[in-house]
Amino acid sequence: MRPVSFTIVGATASPVYPPDNYITPFNLALSVVVSGTIDYTVQYTFDDVFAKGYTPSAGTWTNHPTLTGTSSLDSNIAYPVTGVRIIGNSGTGTAKLTIIQAGMAGG
Repeated sequence: MRPVSFTIVGATASPVYPPDNYITPFNLALSVVVSGTIDYTVQYTFDDVFAKGYTPSAGTWTNHPTLTGTSSLDSNIAYPVTGVRIIGNSGTGTAKLTIIQAGMAGG
């Protein structure tokens, strides 16, 4: 799959990226590149992000265990999740989250 990127500025949230849960094995590579001063957190959810009326701000989000802070980092998610996003906690800089999903299509 081609990389997908979201850039946030300051204390905002990116759109939700819904990975393909039908790809097996499920693997997401995640990279955050920081510019300036920003404190961020990458989050994931198991919510049905396609449900009618779903609102990310009211969803149940889990903070990624290592993709949080003020510096550029990379990590992964090796189990199926239904949504990924990055949120800015404070600051005025930017954080760019890039997601690459790998795996073979299941059948």
